[in-house]
Amino acid sequence: MSDVALIRRSRPTLPLLAAAGLLLGALAVGSAFGARIGALMVVGGLLGMVLYHAAFGFTAAWRVFITERRGRGLRAQMVMLAIAVALFFPALSAGSLFGQSVSGFVAPIGVSVIVGAFLFGVGMQLGGGCASGTLFTAGGGNARMLITLLFFVVGSVIGTAHFAWWQSLPAFQPVSLVKSAGAGGGIAISLALFAAIAALTVVMERRRHGQLERTPRIDAGNRRWLTGPWPLLAGAVGLALLNFATLSLAGRPWGVTSAFALWGAKGFELLGGDVGQWGYWQAPWNARALEASVWGDITTVMNVGIMAGALVAASLAGKFAPNFRIPLRSVLAAVIGGILLGYGARLAFGCNIGAYFGGIASGSLHGWVWLVAAFAGNMLGVKLRPFFFTGPAARVATAKGC
Repeated sequence: MSDVALIRRSRPTLPLLAAAGLLLGALAVGSAFGARIGALMVVGGLLGMVLYHAAFGFTAAWRVFITERRGRGLRAQMVMLAIAVALFFPALSAGSLFGQSVSGFVAPIGVSVIVGAFLFGVGMQLGGGCASGTLFTAGGGNARMLITLLFFVVGSVIGTAHFAWWQSLPAFQPVSLVKSAGAGGGIAISLALFAAIAALTVVMERRRHGQLERTPRIDAGNRRWLTGPWPLLAGAVGLALLNFATLSLAGRPWGVTSAFALWGAKGFELLGGDVGQWGYWQAPWNARALEASVWGDITTVMNVGIMAGALVAASLAGKFAPNFRIPLRSVLAAVIGGILLGYGARLAFGCNIGAYFGGIASGSLHGWVWLVAAFAGNMLGVKLRPFFFTGPAARVATAKGC
């Protein structure tokens, strides 16, 4: 069946409306807050499409490796990171890209990062997704992930309330490979680490199964770039390139969860609360974001774009069909998982995107620490899943790509 026929079968007005809404939103935001922010909404839309069509999830990839020792998803992440550091490090070393001043996500390494990343890892397995996974699956029509997203926001606000105390705990100063080893040296060190992780997954997978998992074949006749699915490696390349586009437009890498804290803080203030005295919101950049329109916030605009792009992708694939019949235990897992995700991300200076992807792409050692601590949290989260899910869902993905 042709792409056109598939699109016609999948309620053609929905993808058209979603795409038109994304473009009109980008034009409106661009006219009000600048062309770069408008362009970043489009980048967000493209990220949502890539995430959805490639089913590029972090949570499921880690869970499958933990439970089954299948490492295809982890190896795809290493490819994504390898491309990213090769693009990012020279630009970060130069300090500018296409005339735009750029800087990376480089953060201290301390108790808050370790605890926060661990909690985030547990939340990934209970909530059913990471930061990017929550956005694109919610946008793609997964009703349960809307619950995770809501409590992700709640957890983020609680995290900002406690942020100053966590930052008072012992920590080392930020370490940047770009500064300490130079762009070339940093790339070489990073590539060696990526290769070592990929090799480890190969050894462990072959030890368990005797051979590597075969990559699902997507032949030329079925490679539907509009309707999906896409090869996993295509998703890895797409995410790396779009993160680089974010760096060139925003002057910093792709992030997700700071917007959740902002949304929650503004909502809390509408209810009569006051977050202005909390240490997190006294930082100059956070104070400015709190006072300004939410539509002027880059991360917010990109998050909305991701959800809109995922909606476009899901409707093109004919798979946008929200199901609101969610088991009570699954709802409870989404609530607990969402709170852990939001709280952990604030403590750890980011999530799987801002701390792991963006941190490592920035050469920040805290990104590597985040990876180790979050993976440990995922191991605990996997063990907790049978308390909330039954049957295959107790150990496999509960939503596409999550």
